[in-house]
Amino acid sequence: MALLEVDNISVHYGRIQAIHDMSLKVEEGEIVSLIGANGAGKTTTMRTLAGLLSLSGGSIRFEGDDISKMKGHTRVARGISLTPEGRGIFPAMTIMENLDMGAYALKDKSKMKEDFERVFDLFPRLKERQKQLGGTMSGGEQQMLAIGRALMGHPKVLLLDEPSMGLAPQFIRQIFSIIKQVNDQGTTILLVEQNANQALAKADRAYVLETGRITHTGTGKELLANPAIKEAYLGAA
Repeated sequence: MALLEVDNISVHYGRIQAIHDMSLKVEEGEIVSLIGANGAGKTTTMRTLAGLLSLSGGSIRFEGDDISKMKGHTRVARGISLTPEGRGIFPAMTIMENLDMGAYALKDKSKMKEDFERVFDLFPRLKERQKQLGGTMSGGEQQMLAIGRALMGHPKVLLLDEPSMGLAPQFIRQIFSIIKQVNDQGTTILLVEQNANQALAKADRAYVLETGRITHTGTGKELLANPAIKEAYLGAA
């Protein structure tokens, strides 16, 4: 039994079908990457897994339980946290206030001090700027804050949607290093990322999504070596 199992799901926006009979799984402890071009349905998939969009077919199971109709806030409490595309931080709130919001679903908040320390160990820059407003930070710093906020909820699986989007190269390297570190600490990760080289290099397994359908799957290394994937996503023939 996989930690997260997606079985033949379909998702519509009105009459437009965005996801077609998609199936994938994420085993406990893995980094699984989902790559694809703009408009392929990657963000739709992540929002659906987080409970922000409804299924029009198929099912989603988490730890063996059917969560297909479970509301988003309940999924957070169960252990599914989304770091959304565009980061979605609260710009008028401080770093500490943003992080505190990430722990809203925790029933036992006695260890929040330890949670803050874990986030600050991963992101020393956030510790240095605890009272700074989120909206005054750089894009890379906001991405650190968005990931840190999600980690405050003790997720069993972390959904990361385009964490490197719009970031300078030094921040991209740092973010991917931290993603690996978070995984090494025991958090399972499903990663949506346009930087296919980085996404596949870090992935235990990966899926390719094209126009709402899974077209390829394999280990990260297998897809990095696949000529069709190289030509379409990695800038090489």
